[in-house]
Amino acid sequence: MTLPVGNDAGQAAFAAALGGAKLHHAWLIAGPEGVGKASFARAAATRLLARASGQGDLPPGLAVPEQHPTVKLIEAGSHPDFRVLSRLPKDAEKPDQDLARSITIAQVRTLQPMFATAPAMGPARVVLIDAIDDLERGGANALLKNLEEPPAGTVFLLVSHAPGRLLPTIRSRCRLLRFERLSDSDVARVLRQQLPEADEGEIGALVAAAEGAPGRALRFAGLDIAGMDAAIARIAESGDPGNAERVKLAKSLAGKAAQARYEAFLDRVPAFIATQARGRSGARLKVALDAYAAAQDLAGAARGLSLDAQGTVFEMAGIIATLR
Repeated sequence: MTLPVGNDAGQAAFAAALGGAKLHHAWLIAGPEGVGKASFARAAATRLLARASGQGDLPPGLAVPEQHPTVKLIEAGSHPDFRVLSRLPKDAEKPDQDLARSITIAQVRTLQPMFATAPAMGPARVVLIDAIDDLERGGANALLKNLEEPPAGTVFLLVSHAPGRLLPTIRSRCRLLRFERLSDSDVARVLRQQLPEADEGEIGALVAAAEGAPGRALRFAGLDIAGMDAAIARIAESGDPGNAERVKLAKSLAGKAAQARYEAFLDRVPAFIATQARGRSGARLKVALDAYAAAQDLAGAARGLSLDAQGTVFEMAGIIATLR
């Protein structure tokens, strides 16, 4: 099983603990979204369960050979000692559609029958929650009881993008593994692995869009982020006095076929303005900070109120133009 790129210190810390006399029962894997936390948690769970199975020789660290029975069971979703809790589709018959807003208390309660029995394939089981930030309050309280009195052999791997929002009582029962943003070279390495057909121009644009989070960049793959960023930069540089650039951009991002690029645009503009602000001072810095706040507010309203895409892009381009 392939290990995530980067955050070597966090991965080494878990590997060392796994090789110790007693493994802590709950781990909070915290850091920015898209830096490989969930991939690491899955790899850590695979290694723990492979070791517990007693089958085959394992290499050092956290790697597990692809042919190992544990890998095959987890990939098939049929390992009896591995459970993942995440947000479910709103409509079970349309799994590719929108997800529910939270992980529910009912999902947490489905763990109880498993906890009432011993692990099936060894002395260990793993519960992975991705992300625990999505757990509704009742579910968090129900989970807390399991963290306070952990079932024998159970290890909880809790992925969090915002650990400060969690119940202090949950945080206090976990050992923290902090994951950081990746270097541009590591982001590029991940993108080349995941997008073998992408040219270096697209890889470079995606690295810039990633801001250290490959998972973020992968959401933008195939959306011509380089072209979008070039249009944003032209508007910022010239101020687009005749509105030609913003009209063209607004038309290109309108309609259902452009929905994914429109969503990416709403993410890219505040990030672009933030980058511009870093090189400014005095009055020019204030202009950028005001533009950033306006862009954030507009992006939030566009999503929350389902504003007209063409009008929103035109207005957002006007905010960009103030950077000139």
